Amino acid sequence: MAKSQAIALRAALHLAALLPLAWLIWDYAQGNLTANPIREITLRTGRISLVLLMLSLACTPLRTIFGVEYLQQLRKPLGLYAFFYASLHLLNIAGLDYGFDFGLLFGDVLAKQFALTGLVAYLLLLPLAVTATEGWASRLGARWTILHRLVYPAAALSVAHLFLEVKAGLTQPLVYGAVLAFLLVLRIPPASRLAAAPRGWITRKRRKNS
Repeated sequence: MAKSQAIALRAALHLAALLPLAWLIWDYAQGNLTANPIREITLRTGRISLVLLMLSLACTPLRTIFGVEYLQQLRKPLGLYAFFYASLHLLNIAGLDYGFDFGLLFGDVLAKQFALTGLVAYLLLLPLAVTATEGWASRLGARWTILHRLVYPAAALSVAHLFLEVKAGLTQPLVYGAVLAFLLVLRIPPASRLAAAPRGWITRKRRKNS
């Protein structure tokens, strides 16, 4: 991929990732966040965070299948944006919903399974966001790779958080769960080789015909 194309793709990623926030701010300013704006902000930030986390996890399988190496470089910014929206999600709950009454907040977290699951998912993502820089990767060495595998249980707990939180209809959490399961299966070496096989066959055919 040419340098100009790489810059354009990264700029498009940042724009797309920040667009939901701009939309949320606009709707808040216009009073378009339903009769329960705190609930609407909570739902939007949580949903956006989960979508971005799934997209981050999709980068490696898509690179393997399609051979687009640059996709791997999008994984970190997507993951950081997922953490950013998860932080807004938590801040909205702690600030607007509970007025930073941490005693009441933690009491409810311990009493509600979906809240505890979401908090654990966030705490698993926290060290990944802190150590996302090249400096931390260099300092931690092989431990950095092991640490960043926490993204998988964090993603699973995020889906479980949504599953436990919804009050009606399980379609959305089941879809997220199916997507996550598919992405994890694609990381198994035999499955990744099988998924990449058509690309290899097309490449060999092109070389033979050239």
